[in-house]
Amino acid sequence: MSTEPETTEETGPGTPEMPEAQGAPGAPDEVAGGGLAADGGDGAAEVSGAGETSERTDGGAGEETSESTEGAGSAEAAEAAEAAEAAEAAADGAGKPELSEAAAELAAQRVERERIERRKAERDGPVESGAKLSGKAADLLAAVRAVEAGAKPASAVFAAPSRPAPERTPEPGPAATAAAPVRPAPEPEPVRQERSTPAPVPAPAPAGPSPQTVDAVRRVLAKGGAPEALGQQAAVALGEGAGELLRADPWQLLRVPGVRPEQADGFARALLGAECGPQDERRGRAVTVWLLEQAALAGHTALEAPALTAALAQRGVPDPDEAVQSALAEGEALVFEDALEEPGAPAAQSADDEEEEAERPVRVLIALERYAMAEESLADGLARLINSPSQDGEETWAPVVAALSGGAAELARAVAGHGLVLHTGGDASRAEPAALLGAARDAGLRALAVCHTADGRDRLAALPPTRGAGVGTVAGLLAGAEGPGRDGDGALELDLLIVPDAPQLDVESAAMLVESLPDGARLVLGGDPALLWSAGPGRVFADLLAARACPQIASRLPDPGPIGELVSGIGIGELNQVEAPGKEVVIVPVRDAGEAVHRTVQLVADSVPRAFGVPVEGTVVITPGHGGAAGTRALNAALKERLNPGPGRFGGFDPGDRIAYSPAPGRILPGTVVKADAEGLHLSCAGAPVVVPRERVEAWVRHGWALTAHQAVGGRWPAAVVVLPGDAAQALSRPWVYTAFGRGERHLSVVQGAEGALPRAVAEIPAKPRTTRLATLLRPQSPTD
Repeated sequence: MSTEPETTEETGPGTPEMPEAQGAPGAPDEVAGGGLAADGGDGAAEVSGAGETSERTDGGAGEETSESTEGAGSAEAAEAAEAAEAAEAAADGAGKPELSEAAAELAAQRVERERIERRKAERDGPVESGAKLSGKAADLLAAVRAVEAGAKPASAVFAAPSRPAPERTPEPGPAATAAAPVRPAPEPEPVRQERSTPAPVPAPAPAGPSPQTVDAVRRVLAKGGAPEALGQQAAVALGEGAGELLRADPWQLLRVPGVRPEQADGFARALLGAECGPQDERRGRAVTVWLLEQAALAGHTALEAPALTAALAQRGVPDPDEAVQSALAEGEALVFEDALEEPGAPAAQSADDEEEEAERPVRVLIALERYAMAEESLADGLARLINSPSQDGEETWAPVVAALSGGAAELARAVAGHGLVLHTGGDASRAEPAALLGAARDAGLRALAVCHTADGRDRLAALPPTRGAGVGTVAGLLAGAEGPGRDGDGALELDLLIVPDAPQLDVESAAMLVESLPDGARLVLGGDPALLWSAGPGRVFADLLAARACPQIASRLPDPGPIGELVSGIGIGELNQVEAPGKEVVIVPVRDAGEAVHRTVQLVADSVPRAFGVPVEGTVVITPGHGGAAGTRALNAALKERLNPGPGRFGGFDPGDRIAYSPAPGRILPGTVVKADAEGLHLSCAGAPVVVPRERVEAWVRHGWALTAHQAVGGRWPAAVVVLPGDAAQALSRPWVYTAFGRGERHLSVVQGAEGALPRAVAEIPAKPRTTRLATLLRPQSPTD
């Protein structure tokens, strides 16, 4: 394996570049065809003209390519369902006595968002088939179906930089400087016993839109030439009175997931006639909100004003600054001025030194209220933990510290005196928070550790210090299916919460976790900062490390063996050759994608089981994207034909098929198909039975022998086969390679067709920057040197 990177153009950090300027409103975007779609947390799909769908996926680190697939609506289910689909799923469950863990989690998220909306007020004072549709209506329906299948159009809007975007500085209104208000206490919940496995939690399902609302929306859609089958989604997205709202402002159709500006323009022209034009204030406002949504799907919690105005200009908005001002005036977005820290500059002077403050550089950020308030709520909750009194620390935590040694004792000492502690290290370092968890529980403290995936939970529970107790998942804890109950104020009855997979936390999940902790509780956020970031918006763990607002404990436990040595080198930008006497690491060179698929099937079905005794189900295949000749679709089709051939009796699935189940955005549960009946597709995921309704199978389930790196993050398998076809070069980055190569515990095979792109990615392509505010919000709490 060569360690010499080839010369390449440097991709530097900065504002994400927008696509090429579009033509007249309503014209479809031109999308490059061919190539392998880059890996993403959620996937993406866009309509590129009648009868053609161009699928794109975002790579977490921001590397993107595109795959053009013929036939409108042909995009398959990706990792996650869109929020509108999740709301519809909850509505479909109305009247049922129990909800699944996923539905309960989504309900919990909705409750938290309502709390955030109330906080701001205090501070200020299933789709029909559409088989008979054609032309524009068919294109529009295809776009929406693509996103419902887990697509993420963000990758086309906020692509990896290749040329500088023109900067235009708006004149924003006053900066939002009010402090984040104190959260209202949630309603008391029944105390629940700790659970080690997910269980259904009864919860009331929110009512969906009334039939009258859906009918009204369908009439307006038909008048505008849009498919009436979008009525349900539009009613869910726009709420009661959606028909009147669409009639008055046709560009509100952009709030329906999957609809693009050129399609909304065509709908508006059909309704408004000569009154429709690119200069319409309603259009500028709606496109502004749409761009901010795409930025969130690409991982940003806010956008710098010049980047937003440049994107608006490329979308045919004549006066981008005015469009931004209109969105701010109508409360569609919020504006912030964040002071920039100059390298080597001294700390800011006193607050009343206005002249000094006026000279400090600032950046103007525009954000959707949802993510802005979540980020501020998270910062407020973290500051509360950091500043919580710890007078009982020495007495309460002394037995815990005394019971530990080495890195675990160092971690315990930091936890004894601080409300928030960060812990960094590779997979082996999880032994230290596991030891802390076991010692804390032995000392009588209420302690819990929650992981990103069920596999992570099971692996942590298998470590001797935990003795299988006090371990759950983030989703299970937030849904109430795992962990302790809550007190009268709605706070979790915990003294210590450990999150070993903190890099996978997005801002909303992190805010819900932090706000659920009582004053005086300890929070340990741990993980490997070199892994891919969260599928959702934000980069919580990286921002906390940058803010230096709390103690940071770096583990000195190295990952063992040749795989650990290889991955450690990748983390610092070096692709080293490692000694692998037991063939722990094997490079399999291939000439093209066809050979890559053939060799992958051979490795999974024959070579790895024969040489290492690893059963087929113990091997994971990882590839950069879903599309392309060696993407997950092609690989899963070939692996199914070899390992579990069948006619695909239920939506392409047969009993025994290995699947990846995505019940909520950013969550992947590996499992197998058990059977199918009138209720839906029966799965077994992490040992728990799951029933997926017929209408959700396409969006929530895909074959799972081959995964993307984002799907695989948080899990490990005895063996991993990483496939790097030649057309994957643009998708590769150091975090992607680090994550993919680290999924195998005993064996790693690299099917290498990317040639020099692999060492170049490791040496030169770091994680793509995300625009966030958390580090800035926490900066006042940073200790001075």
